[in-house]
Amino acid sequence: MRKLKVAQIGTSETAHSAHIMRAILNMPDVYEMVGFANVDYHPSGVIDPIFSTVPEMSAEEILNLPLDAVFIETDEALQTSYAMMAANRGLNISMDKPGSQNDAEFDALIDKVKANGTVFWVNYMYRYNPAVMYAYEKIRNGDIGEVICVEGQMNTYHGEWLQNRYAGLKGGVMNYLGCHMVDIIYSVLGEPVEVVPFNINTRTNNSPACDFGMAVLRYNNGASIAKVNAVEVAGAPMRRSLVFSGTKGTLEIRPIERPVGNGLDVTEIYENYIVDNSSYRKTFPPYGRYTYMLSEFASVVRGEIKQRYSYEYERGLHKLILKTCGVNDVKY
Repeated sequence: MRKLKVAQIGTSETAHSAHIMRAILNMPDVYEMVGFANVDYHPSGVIDPIFSTVPEMSAEEILNLPLDAVFIETDEALQTSYAMMAANRGLNISMDKPGSQNDAEFDALIDKVKANGTVFWVNYMYRYNPAVMYAYEKIRNGDIGEVICVEGQMNTYHGEWLQNRYAGLKGGVMNYLGCHMVDIIYSVLGEPVEVVPFNINTRTNNSPACDFGMAVLRYNNGASIAKVNAVEVAGAPMRRSLVFSGTKGTLEIRPIERPVGNGLDVTEIYENYIVDNSSYRKTFPPYGRYTYMLSEFASVVRGEIKQRYSYEYERGLHKLILKTCGVNDVKY
């Protein structure tokens, strides 16, 4: 197995930058991490200690290296611009979610990586959650029949300082965290016929951010819901869940992940079927949140397997996320 030479641009406190760096360094047989660039704003003046173990470079130095791939883990507002710099160098890209605040900017990035034929990977970590992958298999096999509704909740409790970090994002916390739920709905049901966003500031503290977000996605056979409440006490992890409702059964993942120590999580799914009026519960063994995702990314870059999520999927998803955030000038 060929080890991949990689680097990371971004040390954002709101992205998965430290988690990604730590996971890569824990996979020395898969990756050689050659350096990182700090291009983000850190009001505390503190960067996660994991970065002290890796050489620091400028973004330009990194983009001039003979790399197999670059990881873009910057503040949300900078993601697409740095990803485009990498695309202009013909590099394979792994980028934190959800991408640009600008529809045209993200379209241009997709057009570029598509023309390059390079790997473009967006780090939606729940795509590689064992229970979510199990649910997708059940849905593909028709075990729960025609899916009429997906309900996704990703609740949490954020202090004012963190809310201020995403106050400038369109849709606020819907953009920052709700995008995960929109991704799962879109992966199962595709493009809705109507999107009704509901993003507000609860006035819980002095932050101007939209700290409560919800969107109803209407389809011809039903409606699905993506919801995130950033001022829900103990919202994470127990109030993070997914429900897939079909004509033959219902699947519920609750919680989506539950930390069990040493950086590991467990997840479990409840299955209910009309055919035998019975319920089942399946608990998956502890796993590293990013390990499977980064292993598959490496396999795609090496050309061993085909990527699950296409350029056009990511383009369509990004447009849908902007619509759930109340952006009206999305072009198809």
